[in-house]
Parts: sequence; C-alpha cells; structure tokens
Amino acid sequence: MKAVAEKSWEPNTGWHSFTYDELHKATKGFGKEMLLGSGGFGQVYLGKLPNSNVQVAVKKLSKGSEQGSPEFELEVSTLSSLRHRNVVQLLGYCKENGDLLIVYEYMKHGSLDKHLFKEDQTILSWEKRFKIIKGVASGLLYLHEELEQVIIHRDIKPGNILLDSEFQGKLGDFGLAMQYKRSSDEGILIPTLGIVGTPGYWAPESVSQRIYSAFSDVYAYGVLLIVVLCGKKPNWQALLEELTLVDWVKDKCKEGLNLDVMDPNLKGEFDHRQARLVLKLGLRCLKDDPKTRPTMREVTRVLDDGLFGTQSAVW
Repeated sequence: MKAVAEKSWEPNTGWHSFTYDELHKATKGFGKEMLLGSGGFGQVYLGKLPNSNVQVAVKKLSKGSEQGSPEFELEVSTLSSLRHRNVVQLLGYCKENGDLLIVYEYMKHGSLDKHLFKEDQTILSWEKRFKIIKGVASGLLYLHEELEQVIIHRDIKPGNILLDSEFQGKLGDFGLAMQYKRSSDEGILIPTLGIVGTPGYWAPESVSQRIYSAFSDVYAYGVLLIVVLCGKKPNWQALLEELTLVDWVKDKCKEGLNLDVMDPNLKGEFDHRQARLVLKLGLRCLKDDPKTRPTMREVTRVLDDGLFGTQSAVW
C-alpha cells in the first residue's frame, strides 16, 4: 500500500510532486550503485524517471538531519521560482511520511570540489575553470539583481557548484538561502541569530555581527576564485604559525599580483592575463568592508570584458 503524501505544504503551483514509490523505483531502491554523493544533509542518487530515459539527481534528506523540513521547504520553494542557465533546475519533490526528497536535473560532471581536490580526477584545465567562474558569477547576478526579490545564497563553495556535460557551472543547494524585498539601498544588511554556511567562506561581518547581504555572497565568491586559482581548500583551521589560504594569497600579493599562487597541477598552462584578472578580482571581493566589494554586476562586467572599469571606486 502506498504511503499517503503530506498535503500541509505545497510550493508554487505547477511543480511536480513525486511519490516515494516513484523515486524509490527510479533510483533502484536508493541502491549503493546509484549513489552520487553524500553529506550531513543526506545522500544524492542518480535516478531515471519511470517511463522515460530522463536522468535526474535525487537528494534524499536524512531523517533527523540538520537540514530538515524548513530547509527542504525553503529550497523547493526558492528553486521553483528560478529559471537561469547557471542555476540547477528543480524538477520536483516528494514529502511523504517524514521522507524529504528533491529532484533536480542531472549534472554529469558532479560538483566542482571533486575536480579540484580529488587526486583520481583529471586536472581541470584553466579554460574550464574560467568558464565555471563566469557561469557562477552570472548565476549570482541573476539572484541578486534580476528577480523581484533579492536572493542571497549564503553557501557559495565548490561543493555547491555543479557541472553539466559541457562543464557549465551551476549554483545548487538553496537550503540556506534568504530572500528580501528589493530596496534602493543595495547594501542592505540582514541580521540573523547565528552563522550559517561553510567555514572558510564566511564574510567578516557574518562572523562578527551575524549579518548577511548580497555582499556576503560576493565575499564567498572571492574565496571561490582564490580556491579555483590555487587548487587548494581554504585551510580555515590553520595553526597559529600558518596562514589561511586567503591570507597566504594576500601575503604573496602584497607587492603586486603574483602568479606563483596558481595551482601547480596546471603546470603553467593557463592564460596569464586572465589569471591576473581573476586574482585581482578575487582580492577585491575579499575586502573587509562589504560596501567596498564589487557588486556581481561589476564582477560579470570585468569577466566578460577582461578589463577593470574606471568609473567605479571599487576598482
């Protein structure tokens, strides 16, 4: 007998509600051979929708996980309103008898962190890295400036950047996202009760004052740029005699942009002009004062044009 789906909550109309049985069948009973990845939230499985050849990714939240029902509902309701080539597409969801599942488009090449940090992966070329960071910038611009409400992602990191068959970077995992009404004050700061997201990608104001804004996303994006350039994790738990990755790069660039920080796995095979541009851009995104960081519109303009503008004091 099929479990009865919960009806106490529904996202925006028009979104497909799968049954647990449908997704159980699609993932071969959530079999180990279908597992794509796992984390504190639960597991992600490869699935094939019944009566079709469409491959999907099914996130099955662990019962009792920190990312429980409120975050599930937030992610589904947020993604259901988004349509952008650099945001992972929601295909449906399931909420039955305590089981929480989200169905996304399948991303063939998985998450960015696997390509940067796992030794058994082919080294990600500079061309692909540059394409990915441009795509992420475009997705963040869409969230920050092109919707009726501003959406702050609040967990920008390689593990939440997913790559399709063409290595197009797409933003995923919106379980920590915040929305607020657009204001003439682009620097609006939202106070919260605690810090969320991932250590190493936290903006200074989020740590010291528990506040978030579009500019805290910009800071995390700056960390992402440094990580992609260096091929190293943020090293946020550095010992007293060590430097975090961000501080190490800042130290290396005290007297000018220093391409010695580049990922040695690239073996010098990268566009030096683009690398300097991305390094300079990353450092600008990492300014301590949020109002001195660039907006994502300025970031995308720099990446598209290959030049730093002269009209904004940020540059």
